[in-house]
Amino acid sequence: MRFDDQRESDNLEDRRGSGGGGGLRLGGGRLGIGSIAIALVASYFLGINPLTVLNMLSGGGLPAIEQSAPEAHRGPATDETTRFVSQVLASTEDTWHAAFQANGKAYQEPKLVLFSGVTPTACGTGQSAMGPFYCPGDQKVYIDLVFFRELKERFKAPGEFAQAYVIAHEVGHHVQNLLGIADKVHNTQQRVGKAEANALSVRMELQADCLAGVWGKRTDTMKNFLEPGDLEAALTAASAIGDDRLQQQAQGRIVPESFTHGSSAQRVRWFKKGFESGDMNQCNTFKAAQL
Repeated sequence: MRFDDQRESDNLEDRRGSGGGGGLRLGGGRLGIGSIAIALVASYFLGINPLTVLNMLSGGGLPAIEQSAPEAHRGPATDETTRFVSQVLASTEDTWHAAFQANGKAYQEPKLVLFSGVTPTACGTGQSAMGPFYCPGDQKVYIDLVFFRELKERFKAPGEFAQAYVIAHEVGHHVQNLLGIADKVHNTQQRVGKAEANALSVRMELQADCLAGVWGKRTDTMKNFLEPGDLEAALTAASAIGDDRLQQQAQGRIVPESFTHGSSAQRVRWFKKGFESGDMNQCNTFKAAQL
């Protein structure tokens, strides 16, 4: 990826060094390393609400978050990875402002929070074991950059474009929130059974993959930032986090009716659909007869 001379976003909040670590205290207990590892896979990749996972593992309810968020450091990025994240976020801003304007809408930029350990969010306590996540309550994307090492070492998806894909996917959830899609899906899920709710979650996640592909295409058209092998890196990341592959690795069998993010093939297909078209209107997974 060629982002050397690209601008950085003004919407980066760096909360690192503000506390956290050593496990998250919930319901009177403290989560250990083993529980955190389970939560990492189950929450981010299998689509279970991360706060629900941590709540279940701790055996108690989530306390209300009354404390204010740690003071965020703003200003120029202080390391290469942070600068890269800020540049990727800036590119999503440019992409979605243009895409929304072309559809007669106005885009509202999300914040991206870098944190270490734990951090308060409008959705409850955020923890690094959750992996990257989007909170619609405060319209912020949360990332502990340790996840990028996990992406490379555990999920065998190295490369900057794989990391950028993760950010673009979470910003895709922000786009869904702005368009009212997230609320509609959530409200419907409250009225249907588990299988139907899971199916809606799959369509939601595949749409975010497609929107990440739209970002990739439109950003490359505007900035010519892709290099040989970059697209393959994103496709490798999408494939690595398919429900079927993760279930096979975790439990030795695949249970399609429990999918919440889609299979590896589906995630690759919808990212490619967004990338090949560059059109957010091609990402309506909810009307697709076949995923």
